[in-house]
Amino acid sequence: MNKKSKSLLSLVLTIALGSSLLAGCSSKGSSSSTGGKVKLEVFSNKTENKPIYQKMISDFQVKNPNIQIVLNAPPDAGTVLKTRLTKNDMPDVLSMGGDNLYGELATNGVLLDLSKESFMSNIQTAYTKQMSDLLTNGDKNSYGVPYATNAGGVLYNKEKFTKLGLKIPQTWDEFIKLSENIKTSGETPFYLTLKDAWTGMCFWNILASDIAPKTFLADRKADKTTFVASHSEIADKMLEIIKYGQKDIYGMGYNDGNKAFAQGKSVMYLQGNWAISDIKKINPNIKLGMFALPATNDINKNKITSGVDVTLVITKNSKHPAEAKKFIQYMLQKENAQKYISDQFAFSAVKDVIQKDDSVTDLADNFKKGKIGSFPDHYYPTGMDTASIVQGFLNKKDKVAFLEKLDTEYDKNNKK
Repeated sequence: MNKKSKSLLSLVLTIALGSSLLAGCSSKGSSSSTGGKVKLEVFSNKTENKPIYQKMISDFQVKNPNIQIVLNAPPDAGTVLKTRLTKNDMPDVLSMGGDNLYGELATNGVLLDLSKESFMSNIQTAYTKQMSDLLTNGDKNSYGVPYATNAGGVLYNKEKFTKLGLKIPQTWDEFIKLSENIKTSGETPFYLTLKDAWTGMCFWNILASDIAPKTFLADRKADKTTFVASHSEIADKMLEIIKYGQKDIYGMGYNDGNKAFAQGKSVMYLQGNWAISDIKKINPNIKLGMFALPATNDINKNKITSGVDVTLVITKNSKHPAEAKKFIQYMLQKENAQKYISDQFAFSAVKDVIQKDDSVTDLADNFKKGKIGSFPDHYYPTGMDTASIVQGFLNKKDKVAFLEKLDTEYDKNNKK
């Protein structure tokens, strides 16, 4: 998961979701028809994708002159959207993360059901399932279209791997042996950046995705299991990983880690594809790759941890759903989906749209074969600050207290 996946947006809307205004009985709507043109608003919670969105919107409008689109991507998207939600004045199209917020909006009747739209067949099944699993009432409909995705794993310095005669590990034991060999060589295996709480989620999610029981999320929701009962191995392996970090793992943040890895201060870096662009800006000549951290000794269980970073939804109060669907269909065209992931250095939920940068070619087989695991924390209750709990655990190393704290906070925030 990246640093924005547990966004402010999901936190500030919690109260608003309980409002009776969500019933949509007297929707003002944000769209209109002026001068013979249909006006739509597209709202993005990511300021960084505003330039590419604007280019794509401009092209869409040339091809669809009767539709005018206004793009809104405010810096404080969470607060803005909260205000509009409480006023029942939602945008036509919302570009948002694929996390618990989506589930809450869909469950509360804010979003339009897109299940029967033909364009849904263009989306990889692994990602539509992730979105379905976010719905809290057993609903299996699709209220969002997964668009761009991200992945967490291990970034590695290809030149250092070659110099040390290293190969990408396929099992957990091989991964630890590799780390030991790097340490013995005098190099630093990992650069860890636990000054920023969210960075610990990079390996929590990877490990939990592969190791936690397949039914854990549903069973925990139903109070049939606990973190204490099922996540001990995950906690142990996190403590194993931090043994191979640099000396000051709690004094360095995300930007420090990007800089240090770009400068060759470690052989590997536990992060995701979102860090690659920043690293290459610091060192354009770096030869780096990325592989899925093998969390177990069973190769069949080891997957790439990947989640929906951008999903496209249409709100029920839109006065022009047909035109909104036409815009989404345009965005899903392969050449347009390719433009987006190339610009944002993301992966795609659209079938046969591949991130072609050579730094992630080691992941191609995972995506091709559908060996994709989701970010578990996307399914934890909104308001549960897992990142801070994980950060505290890695500092104090009290496993029992850590797992108990996860259960306490889960129960506190779980909505029955």
